[in-house]
Amino acid sequence: MTPGGQGRGKRGRWSSPVLTVGMVICGALLLVAVAAPWLVPRDPAAMSTLGLAPPGSGHPLGTDVLGRDVLSRLILGSRISLVIGWMSVLVALVLGVGVGLAAGLGARGMDRALMLITDAFMAFPRIFLVLLLISLSAPSAGLIILVLGLTGWMPVARLVRAEALGLRERDFVAAARGLGLSPWRIAWRHVLPNLMPTVIVAAALRVGGAILAESFLSFLGLGVQDPVVSWGQMIQQGRNHLLEGWWLVTFPGLAITLTVVGYNLLGDGLRERLDPRRGKGARV
Repeated sequence: MTPGGQGRGKRGRWSSPVLTVGMVICGALLLVAVAAPWLVPRDPAAMSTLGLAPPGSGHPLGTDVLGRDVLSRLILGSRISLVIGWMSVLVALVLGVGVGLAAGLGARGMDRALMLITDAFMAFPRIFLVLLLISLSAPSAGLIILVLGLTGWMPVARLVRAEALGLRERDFVAAARGLGLSPWRIAWRHVLPNLMPTVIVAAALRVGGAILAESFLSFLGLGVQDPVVSWGQMIQQGRNHLLEGWWLVTFPGLAITLTVVGYNLLGDGLRERLDPRRGKGARV
């Protein structure tokens, strides 16, 4: 194949409408979250005598019952919602990848013990575990991140274990064992790099679910508290004014929907492009 043909092949491999739309949505949300302090038209915490007002020229998305600008709160809320989503997924990935590698590359007894623990956690509905852990302390962003991470690592562990079981029989892993490398060095240097596509896809697909979980907790009053702003908290505060203030829940709800759709499209697109079974072989 000519160099030009190779370039076109690589471009074609990444030219997916699903991946493109997902990257655009997630990239735009990230930019909004990073630039939130400079994008907000008004102080999100500033109250006014205007009270509950519909969208208009002065307030494009209206105001809440305290006269606070909904657009400003929506923009600022993107930061905490995305931080909770990504950080909780990161906690779940660290635990899940660690357990999955230990089970997939360890002795049979370790594999059985770790999978038994994983299955025991998966046997309980996640929402019960989340509510139990959240109820033990005052709600905060850090606690929500920790709880969502501690209750979301099990599917990642099983996924990584399945991939590791296949990689442990490959020639390059056998050669590394023959050279006397320690199991953890083999896992870090030879197995984990080949698992990264799977891990990246798993992360992208789980961010939207973590944001939904945070919104559910906020709806129950167990999410972040004022003065911190999140989309779920905005919905919780506006649920008692659905008839006279439809905009209070509509716009945060649309933001959550757009975020979940964006990260699902990003994950699906990455899965199509990074699936190890589509590649030419593992990286040594």
